[in-house]
Amino acid sequence: MRPVQYNENSKVTVADLPEGVYQGEGFMATKLESVISLARANSLWPLPFATSCCGIEFMATMGANYDLARFGSERMGFTPRQCDMLLVAGTIAKKMAPILRQVYLQMAEPRWVIAIGACASSGGIFDSYPVLQGIDQVIPVDVYVPGCPPRPEGILDGVLKLQKIVKNESLRRRHSEQYKGLLNEYGIQ
Repeated sequence: MRPVQYNENSKVTVADLPEGVYQGEGFMATKLESVISLARANSLWPLPFATSCCGIEFMATMGANYDLARFGSERMGFTPRQCDMLLVAGTIAKKMAPILRQVYLQMAEPRWVIAIGACASSGGIFDSYPVLQGIDQVIPVDVYVPGCPPRPEGILDGVLKLQKIVKNESLRRRHSEQYKGLLNEYGIQ
C-alpha cells in the first residue's frame, strides 16, 4: 500500500499502483524512440575543433569549475569516427574549410555541430578574404553560440540547447527527404 495521506480532510485520494509493481517486475509507459533520444541527448561525445581564443574558453568549460561532464559529455574524443558532436571554436581560414568538412564527414551518424563564437558563426571581426565567413558555408550547423569569445556559461547553454534538439529529434529525421535535401545543398551524399 501507498504511504499515509497527510491531510485526513483532503478530498485528494491516492491511486493504487498498477498490478505487478508489488512483485518487483515494474512497468514502463513510454516509446522506444523517446528512450533512444534521451540516451543520445545525455551521451553526446564532443570533438573539439578549436583554432583560437574560443578554444581557450572551451578548455575552461571542460575544467572543474564548469564541468561539461555533468551533462554527459565527459568523454572527449579526438578521432572523428568516435564522436557525434563537433564543436567548432575559433577562426576558420578558407584553407581549413576542406579539412573541417572532411572531419565532419568522418564523424559517426547521427552527428551534430555547434559553432562557438563569432568567428565560427560569421567570421567575426575578420571580414577578409582568407577567413571563412561562417562554417555554415561548408557544413550544416545546429546551434550557434554568440560571443567573442563566449563565456563558458554560453558554451554550456549551447550544449543544453543541442540536447533539447536531440531529445526532440525523430529517429526517422535523418532518412527524411528534407534532411537529404539539406545535405545535398552542402554537396554531401
